[in-house]
Amino acid sequence: CRALGAGAELHLVDPFIDASGWALRPGARASATATRSVVARAARDGGPTVVWHIARSQDVGRTWSGGPVDLVFIDGDHSPEGCREDWERWHEHVAPGGAVAFHDAREGRAGGGGSPGPTGVVNEVFRRPGAGAGAGSGSGSGWDIVEEVDSLVVVRRRGLADT
Repeated sequence: CRALGAGAELHLVDPFIDASGWALRPGARASATATRSVVARAARDGGPTVVWHIARSQDVGRTWSGGPVDLVFIDGDHSPEGCREDWERWHEHVAPGGAVAFHDAREGRAGGGGSPGPTGVVNEVFRRPGAGAGAGSGSGSGWDIVEEVDSLVVVRRRGLADT
């Protein structure tokens, strides 16, 4: 919240339930009340306008009409199908030069960690031969991996100057 500052909009998507069993690590719990309280505290005093979407991210992405977004952080349903659907529903909404960050997407990589779902999506879309190449290479085309740290992989949508 401090990084965004006043005038920015921060859209947060969380159903605050985990019916899939893939979103939280074993033994972890989430609380809607605690989460909303922490975010509200961080956003006050010159922070962004916070907009909550109490829904599955895939459903919000399917009906998104809020214009281009600068950053999508994929860290919900960690199943292979759920993570892939997050990518499919959100990547078209990302502005040129914007980014998508995949949490838990470096399973089996040196210095990394993660979960099979996000790791599999990143490997399939961005690490396979031809990924990130021209328009014919699928939904990963026009995107580049720009940062990897711990379990996080960040991809950036190429801007007009990058083509």
